[in-house]
Amino acid sequence: MKIGLTYDLRQDYLDWGYGEEETAEFDRIDTIEAVEQTLQDLGHATDRIGNIWSLTERLCKGDRWDLVFNIAEGLRGIGREAQVPAILDAYDIPYTFSDPLVLSLTLHKGMTKRVLRDLGIPTPDFAEIRTEEDIEKVRLPYPLFAKPIAEGTGKGIHTTSRIAGKAELHRVCRDLLAKYKQPVLVETFLPGREFTVAIVGTGTRAEVLGVMEIVLKSNAEANVYSYANKEECELYVDYILVDDALARNAAETALKAWVGLNCRDAGRVDLRTDARGIPNLMELNPLAGIHPQHSDLPIICNLAGISYVRLLEMIMESALLRLSDRSSTAQQPEIRVSVHR
Repeated sequence: MKIGLTYDLRQDYLDWGYGEEETAEFDRIDTIEAVEQTLQDLGHATDRIGNIWSLTERLCKGDRWDLVFNIAEGLRGIGREAQVPAILDAYDIPYTFSDPLVLSLTLHKGMTKRVLRDLGIPTPDFAEIRTEEDIEKVRLPYPLFAKPIAEGTGKGIHTTSRIAGKAELHRVCRDLLAKYKQPVLVETFLPGREFTVAIVGTGTRAEVLGVMEIVLKSNAEANVYSYANKEECELYVDYILVDDALARNAAETALKAWVGLNCRDAGRVDLRTDARGIPNLMELNPLAGIHPQHSDLPIICNLAGISYVRLLEMIMESALLRLSDRSSTAQQPEIRVSVHR
């Protein structure tokens, strides 16, 4: 198959003047090289497309692909992760990972939690802070935890994110509102063990590949899997594959959420236990990082004895099964797209 690769290359954005934290979710060149080489090893022809602007330019020139391996995070807006999939949908080009609805929903942590509650999935009580006036309306018991409502890779999360009282709440929320220009999610702090669950597949075919516990070292930022801890995870974090009763409970909750939200192909679900020892779902990441050594999803697979090649093979198998399912339904009339200049 001819596989296009869509991605946001971190170095490009750094060269354009964006900062280190602003570009934290974008990919390093060795990630792109690893994905491309692995897909070639699996017998596919690859074509590096790049970011959304490169994609639209190539589409207007008439370029097409059998499938796009999409890991583009996007730059602006709540729907940034959904932008490339939405364009590919418009051109009827299949792609890996979740659709625009799922990617828009899961990026907005507040809206995700509302859907999770409707599914009966444990998630911490929360409040959304859109303006400074909203801070006074928070009626949750301390300690609390505050973070930007639509960021990943630990952006906006530091030791100050754990909040012990009202003065801290005001200070942290004001700082986050000013810096990230988006609402702040304030949650009941979860004091227990932290897990990340790796999932591959779609719908009834989805399965858990492994559960990893996040254990912070003594020299790490305390209490939080923060931006700094993630960026230097080799120094500050121990990753442990676990399979005890609590880990299996976390896996069951994660899989229920994955299927309930109709996430596709592969991704990660993050949970932490509350004061009663119940795993609460914090975030779903249906567009998880895929660096062979640095990203949580491949790290879990490595710990579980699943090679990087096998992980990407499973992702492709899931996407191709979905494509096969779609092709077995009634075909739609072809729509030809003309570009007028």
